[in-house]
Amino acid sequence: MSIQPLLDALGIQEDAARALADDLRTQITELQGRLREAETHLEHLAITRKTVTVLVDRLPAQTSAPDRPEL
Repeated sequence: MSIQPLLDALGIQEDAARALADDLRTQITELQGRLREAETHLEHLAITRKTVTVLVDRLPAQTSAPDRPEL
């Protein structure tokens, strides 16, 4: 009995597993980039919220409701 067909089958499976691993590595790299962008955006929003809150606290008290657009 020849072992070559078994080795060929293993080679095919190994190639498929390698291709899947390469594809997953590519997806992970892309997702890491998107995650960094989302985290940066979140940080900017938090800084903006903090800045606006500090500025609002410094405004003089008003007796009537200011004209502010609804968010």
